[in-house]
Amino acid sequence: MGNPVLYYMRCVTAVGILMMCALYGTIASIVCTLIGKQHLSQWTTARCYYYAMKYGMGIDVKVIGEEKLNNKPFIVVSNHQSTLDILMLGRMFPKGCTVTAKKSLKYIPLLGWFMAASGTFFLDRSSREKSVDTLNKGLQQIKEKKRALWIFPEGTRSYATDLKILPLKKGAFHLAQQGNIPIVPVVVSNTSTLMNPKNKVFNRGVITVKVLDPVSTDGLAKESIGAFSEKIRDSMVEALHEIGYSEPVNETNLPQEYIDYVTKNKVSEENDVVKATGASTGVSI
Repeated sequence: MGNPVLYYMRCVTAVGILMMCALYGTIASIVCTLIGKQHLSQWTTARCYYYAMKYGMGIDVKVIGEEKLNNKPFIVVSNHQSTLDILMLGRMFPKGCTVTAKKSLKYIPLLGWFMAASGTFFLDRSSREKSVDTLNKGLQQIKEKKRALWIFPEGTRSYATDLKILPLKKGAFHLAQQGNIPIVPVVVSNTSTLMNPKNKVFNRGVITVKVLDPVSTDGLAKESIGAFSEKIRDSMVEALHEIGYSEPVNETNLPQEYIDYVTKNKVSEENDVVKATGASTGVSI
């Protein structure tokens, strides 16, 4: 049985933390810009949000392979599930990295102000030409200043309760091919066990993130980008099945898919124990 009252209380608290961090980010972005360090604006704000959520909401992030984010320039592609993706970014966002966002976010008080002041690349989804122009300018900056760009190529939050990744849009891969810079796939454990509006889930717990090996685009032909992106998606899906769901401390609710997943794995483990025991007994006899 869920706890909807606690769910809504945690939602209100989380929004409050987000707004406070956005205010901090706006001020930090202005200061960083004035001292010529605008590229650190999103990094410092991301870390502020991570620690606020860790100690205020009890949600932590464990990263596997974080050292693979040290060699810029690169473009990160990551699965996109919920607003907890911001928390994941807060924990591991590299210095000198920036994100893309839909243009409408630019006009949200505090959050939009921070994103605009910190150098976010806003994409106008009503105009492909304008979006491409924005990304091309971003690519030039990434290469010249050895920075990084973080893109969620699913294009929208999936709110998935199972271990799936939506089809990937090709924009990030075209950029990487044009700039001859590597793609770094990042896979986030399914977070529906920690937050999921449909099931009124908002629990404490741990998100697991796995950084996969950088994939070179050297020699990649434009006509091969489709197959290239599918290969990367396949590797991301494989990694998602490996790390599975975020580990919850259940206080509100849990999605049925997670309950089924745990039950299935428990039965499978018990069967493995029985087989191992039987084999051992057979040898003894």
